[in-house]
Amino acid sequence: MAKNTSLSGFRKIDIDIYNPENYNEDDVQNIQEDLMPNESEIVSLINSKRSNEALSLVLKNPPLNSKNQQVKDAVLNLVMRVLRSFPNSLEIDNAVKSLSDEALDVLMKYIYRGFEKEPRDSAQLLTWHEKVYAIGGNGCIVRVLTDRKRV
Repeated sequence: MAKNTSLSGFRKIDIDIYNPENYNEDDVQNIQEDLMPNESEIVSLINSKRSNEALSLVLKNPPLNSKNQQVKDAVLNLVMRVLRSFPNSLEIDNAVKSLSDEALDVLMKYIYRGFEKEPRDSAQLLTWHEKVYAIGGNGCIVRVLTDRKRV
């Protein structure tokens, strides 16, 4: 038999904010484009041999909700530039160890997208994939493959 509880906290939720008619896609897109990584800052970090900082900065706010494919491609090119800036496997390993779980997932998304768009960088992307997999495990790959938000 069901228990009668006099809880009424659920009645205080404003369900009108979830109405599809109130959703404005332009607001989400403008917010994402404002949060896009600053290319000049990333390039200056790469040039000053601070690739770890450049990597964490470029993975901080990926344009996951953006509908603009040009923005996504520009950020992909920037991420690939950062990944190419790491000279050896030891530095790649240290950079991957310093990333959070969310950043690892985003990096794995960019690695898979790099396999798709940048076939000439496959050897380096495989090195990155190996290092991210060593830290993130199978869960990282499963989360990337099942996530609907693409980079």
